[in-house]
Amino acid sequence: MPRILLVEDERSIAEGLKVSLEAEGFELSWARDGQEALAGWERLRPDLILLDLMLPGVSGLEVCRAIRSRSTVPIIMLTARDTEVDRVVGLELGADDYLTKPFSSRELIARVRAVLRRATSLTVRTMPEDALPVEVGGVRVDRGRHEVSVDGTLVPVPPKEFELLALLIEHAGRVLTRDQLIDEVWGSDYVGDTKTLDVHVRRLRQRIERDPHEPERIETVRGVGYRFTDR
Repeated sequence: MPRILLVEDERSIAEGLKVSLEAEGFELSWARDGQEALAGWERLRPDLILLDLMLPGVSGLEVCRAIRSRSTVPIIMLTARDTEVDRVVGLELGADDYLTKPFSSRELIARVRAVLRRATSLTVRTMPEDALPVEVGGVRVDRGRHEVSVDGTLVPVPPKEFELLALLIEHAGRVLTRDQLIDEVWGSDYVGDTKTLDVHVRRLRQRIERDPHEPERIETVRGVGYRFTDR
């Protein structure tokens, strides 16, 4: 039974989500604020976190930042604010998905199942330690060791960004469409918007480009997708 930690300060919303999720076979624990969320994550080690952004005291963004610095547990952000800035900030901090209130319990459950499937798939798709690394244009990706180096220097890269970079560099010189990248990295059942892909590409550029504002390695092919080059 997958364990979910719900971080939500509104009792009526929390109680409604608890009924819906438990009816679908999930085990749910409830934290009412950021401090409870961090303590609950430490104690419960849930399989997924539903995290409201608008919390008293420690904000949802701060909770996400603190947890993501130590764990890759899937996080779905819940918020009443539907601005691009909020979505981008949440995704840049490492959230896996983003839902704007009000939402239906059916949509939430679909997102939860999709994120959990992707997390399981990423764990299963590990490579053997003797898998050959790939190097193009000074960027070296070693799937076996889960390491990335740029011009000889190791660079820490989170799991989703690692999968995206590995896919691009293994097909260097070829344009990969947005749909191809989303299907391969997030799964064909992904139900979020494509902004997630753009945010991850931007974060990758900050890690591997000499000048992220003038990228030389990850090239945007307008209207199509992205291509890794060795210029």
